[in-house]
Amino acid sequence: MHWQRAGFSNVGFSKIRLSKTGSSGLWPWLCAACVALSLLMLVSLLTLLAIRGLGHFWPASLEEVTLNSGDIVIGQPVRETALPNGAGTERLYFTGNQEVTGNNWQWIAIDEISQQSEPADLIRVARTPWGDFIGRLVAVESGELRLTQHAAWAFIHEALTLPVSQRPPGILLLATADGRTLRQPLASVTHFQSPNAMSWGQKTIAWGQRIWQFLSEGPRAANTGGGVWPAIFGTVLMVILMSVIVTPFGVLAAIYLNEIAHQNRLTRLVRISVRNLAGVPSIVYGVFGLGVFVYGIGGSIDSWFFSDKLPSPTFGTGGLLWASLTLALLTLPVVIVATEEGLARIPDAQREGAVALGATRLEMLTRVVLPMATPAMLTGVILAVARAAGEVAPLMLVGVAKLAPQMPVDGEFPYLHLERKFMHLGYHLFDTAFHGEDVQAAIPLVFATALLLVLIVLLLNLTAIFLRHYLRRQRGNEC
Repeated sequence: MHWQRAGFSNVGFSKIRLSKTGSSGLWPWLCAACVALSLLMLVSLLTLLAIRGLGHFWPASLEEVTLNSGDIVIGQPVRETALPNGAGTERLYFTGNQEVTGNNWQWIAIDEISQQSEPADLIRVARTPWGDFIGRLVAVESGELRLTQHAAWAFIHEALTLPVSQRPPGILLLATADGRTLRQPLASVTHFQSPNAMSWGQKTIAWGQRIWQFLSEGPRAANTGGGVWPAIFGTVLMVILMSVIVTPFGVLAAIYLNEIAHQNRLTRLVRISVRNLAGVPSIVYGVFGLGVFVYGIGGSIDSWFFSDKLPSPTFGTGGLLWASLTLALLTLPVVIVATEEGLARIPDAQREGAVALGATRLEMLTRVVLPMATPAMLTGVILAVARAAGEVAPLMLVGVAKLAPQMPVDGEFPYLHLERKFMHLGYHLFDTAFHGEDVQAAIPLVFATALLLVLIVLLLNLTAIFLRHYLRRQRGNEC
């Protein structure tokens, strides 16, 4: 009992052991609290994006408001705000009809409202180029026919199911709140509905249709209307090309640093430099891509192969290829570090055993080491995809466009046009939020686009995670 001779007792030793156990038991609770807080913040963010974004597509009711002055306003109530110094509350209405009033929005003090109602004959028409119209339908003129009421509504809904080139000629006579009549060509109408007369089932169907249009159509009205399909396609295609480019280079670099290069001072310096590259601001990579890829390599390609088209550049301007290469360079350190850490965790006994059984160094790397490090490689790709999909700053310099008239993929040879500019969800979100003509109308689309970007990144990451899990399970079955 040397510990008793040293002046300790059983009771004292038990107290010390319990105190250590109690202090160490606090850390799991702190870790669990941090995880719970992180999950709560993530769920709150997704909930906010879902409510503000998806709620924009719900057919909201329209109100007809009569003011104390006798004026009549028709619009969709958006929100209420308290006036300063307790002077009351004012409500924001989306009134549309920009070509008539010059503004789509109107603030009305609650105290100035003498009467408000929701008539069933109020309509909302999405059209180009003036945006939404809110008011009433008077009639439809088609040739010598003049249709009113139910006949006019049936004619419009049937015509909107047809492509624009196949629609019958027609003019919509629309009445504003102040009694003015507008003549709207049917060919320029993209959406027509009467939300006050719709049931919950009809609104749900219309809500789903508007979400599908948002996902499948191109943008219009300076990105404050329409859909984001070109941006979705451009984002996914760029991320796939970036992954195809960065994965082999990152894996080969990690194999050289961990398996082939001598572990000396130079190797340690290279490894430190690679880790520091992961912290370089992304705009620096954009400047590098603009100078080296676009002006340097792209300009040389134009002078060698497309001299007949100069001074109009072909590859000497921003495009899908240069954007993918720039983001591949941006995410290369992430793939190298993740792969090298996976290689470092493989026991040396695996390598020594393969060599002892007669395998060459190349066979040992390709048949033993690399299959065991595959999950780490895919982890690096997952991290690279997560970072590249949300980058905007470098893309502004090397190929992204506010509106790309041509898709990078079409039916013309060579089918994949790497020299073309493309749309990206991140830049589309930035442009819609800060450079739109009507920022207030763009706010719901910003939330919807942000939610879509998060879901696309999540989908790409889940694909890589499932692939990693499948390869790991296959590796376990072989063992």
